[in-house]
Amino acid sequence: MGAPMSSPVAALLHYPFDPASRAARLALGEARVEFSESPVKPWEPDCILNQVNPTGMPPVVRTLLDGRTLTLCELGAILGWIEDSARGPLLMPVDPVERAETRRLTAWFERRFNDEVNAVLLHERLEKAILKLGPPDARGLRQGREALRHHLGELENLLEGRDWLAGRRMTQADLIAAAHLSVMDYFSEMPWASFPALKAWYAPIKSRPSFRPLLGDRFPGVAPPVHYADLDF
Repeated sequence: MGAPMSSPVAALLHYPFDPASRAARLALGEARVEFSESPVKPWEPDCILNQVNPTGMPPVVRTLLDGRTLTLCELGAILGWIEDSARGPLLMPVDPVERAETRRLTAWFERRFNDEVNAVLLHERLEKAILKLGPPDARGLRQGREALRHHLGELENLLEGRDWLAGRRMTQADLIAAAHLSVMDYFSEMPWASFPALKAWYAPIKSRPSFRPLLGDRFPGVAPPVHYADLDF
């Protein structure tokens, strides 16, 4: 891996329990970028995101490049900027097979995991509370948990033969996966005991300095499980 990029000052607009926002925070931390954080509420009509990103979605990074304002909308652009700015490969491997695997896993979380797990479980556990749509639906929770276990099983199989998700080194795929699973963990949806290889992979990521700010996030009215911030869980 290359050396981390030098430390430009950046401003991050994010929602703490949005997995993509968490992945951006992890990636900025791993790249040792000095950045300020502004939590936002994307569901509010007057959210500043609507002024800077056509989709109105987090995360967004704003920084300066040669005296001009650079606005990076959403995770892919932020990760690309980090990699372009680093002195050598940082969160993408050099090996072409592992680079392809990193991109495959990134797309997996952006599409299938988001569609099959987040869109169901986070809707029931998080969005309903925010929008005051009533209590979680038992059928929705069951459907989301079944989908989650399926995805965790696939990750478990990968990690039984690898040190990291894409191969020999930690990549952006590991940060993205950890960001998603950390939200599930906060809402007590992670059956860690059933997936020992996955737990063994998650523990060292959770112990990294870049991860510590995430462990301090709190969702109103929902306390995380006791093990959530325990580095030796």
